[in-house]
Amino acid sequence: MIIRQFQGRKLSMVVHFWILFKFIDFACASQGDRLPDFRRCVSICEEENCKNGDAAIALHLRLLFWTCQSNCDYTCQHIITDLRVSRDPPMLNPVVQYHGKWPFHRVCGIQEPFSVMFSLFNFLAHRDGLSKIYDHIPADYSLRNYYIMFSYFGLTSWLFSMIFHTRDFDITEKLDYFAAGASVLYGLYYTPIRVFRLDQKKPPIKQTLLRLWSILCVLLYVAHVTYLTFWRWDYTYNMAANVAVGVLQNILWSWFSVKRYRKLKKPWAAWPGLIVAWIVVAMSMELLDFPPIKGMVDAHSLWHLGTVGPTIWWYSFLVKDASEDMAGARLKA
Repeated sequence: MIIRQFQGRKLSMVVHFWILFKFIDFACASQGDRLPDFRRCVSICEEENCKNGDAAIALHLRLLFWTCQSNCDYTCQHIITDLRVSRDPPMLNPVVQYHGKWPFHRVCGIQEPFSVMFSLFNFLAHRDGLSKIYDHIPADYSLRNYYIMFSYFGLTSWLFSMIFHTRDFDITEKLDYFAAGASVLYGLYYTPIRVFRLDQKKPPIKQTLLRLWSILCVLLYVAHVTYLTFWRWDYTYNMAANVAVGVLQNILWSWFSVKRYRKLKKPWAAWPGLIVAWIVVAMSMELLDFPPIKGMVDAHSLWHLGTVGPTIWWYSFLVKDASEDMAGARLKA
């Protein structure tokens, strides 16, 4: 009897939570998706233009996997947005989101051209940084391979960012998020290796700590991807996880920067702290979710633009730091 009562209460709680989550999902859906005028526009467009499949749309759009249906959706977003903006008397919030995104003006089929362009700038910044590592850090320097991997994680992350902002599909979104998560986590991974010199073979405890730290980071990433893939695609969790990892490495680098500057009294030793401050300011753009300016530039694209400078600066620090470290090692020898 006790078991049955527990099961009944448990079932009741599940039902109530299911209703609650359904209500929240509906309440959090994009306003534009629920506009009757938008739905009517899409329906009419598809009925009039999609009878022959995708033949009605331009070749360059089909090459980027636009379909007649998705093209109607895009067209109607801008028709309804233009009507709402031109309304007299004016509306309080005329520009609304559709499918969780602002209505961007595409360029040559690219959905978010400025996000793609600024992602490309970051990609090029990492590529230039990788060249600096190869050119200025000797192959026998123990941290060199960690810095090279940092570059490759960055290159991969921004490559998938360009792909995702070119065309937003389920697969491109997942690749973008997983690559970004890997890049952020790798940033945390190599930070204590440099700060606490876990790359050094003496004392032996450092190698043990390095192995344990490596295993932990791999397990954390596998758990992260598994949760998002097989349990729940949770935007809030993903953002919180990335922010937590980013904040932790920023704290470590800030502490290292202060400690290093006090020891060396050289301006470049303070660069990590200044770069962290820059990134925090740029990151604040993500909190300012405003409609895209001229239908092109939004807060997210500006966040991408804001990370280009710190990336270039960071590689300069890595080279300076490695040179100082090697010079100190030669003096001790």
